[in-house]
Amino acid sequence: MALDKPYHDIPGTIVFDSDMARRGWHANRFCMSLMHPENRERFLADEASYLDEWPMSDVQRDAFLRRDYNTLLELGVNVYYLGKLFFTDGWSFERGAAAMAGMPQDAYRAMMLAGGRAPGEEQRRG
Repeated sequence: MALDKPYHDIPGTIVFDSDMARRGWHANRFCMSLMHPENRERFLADEASYLDEWPMSDVQRDAFLRRDYNTLLELGVNVYYLGKLFFTDGWSFERGAAAMAGMPQDAYRAMMLAGGRAPGEEQRRG
């Protein structure tokens, strides 16, 4: 049973804690596998087959195929591990974060350079 978490309702935030780590264990291991060039090649050649090698949930698998990054965060994937997928797709981390925010990359960069989104601002989903 999970402990009472005083941080469960921070607007626009998914806290990666031990429960999330357990939920996303296999999905995160998949992401980490992309550190190796031969695995990136295999994944890009046949994404569905490569994902079948990992005992993750069907919902996680589908979210990877659709590149639904925000859903992956909700399913226990650590944002830094998602970076391995961004890089595999030829994206910078900034481009991936912009997609997660539902913003063009230049607008995302300008927002972050100006101090980020103010607390309570509407969370956009990409």
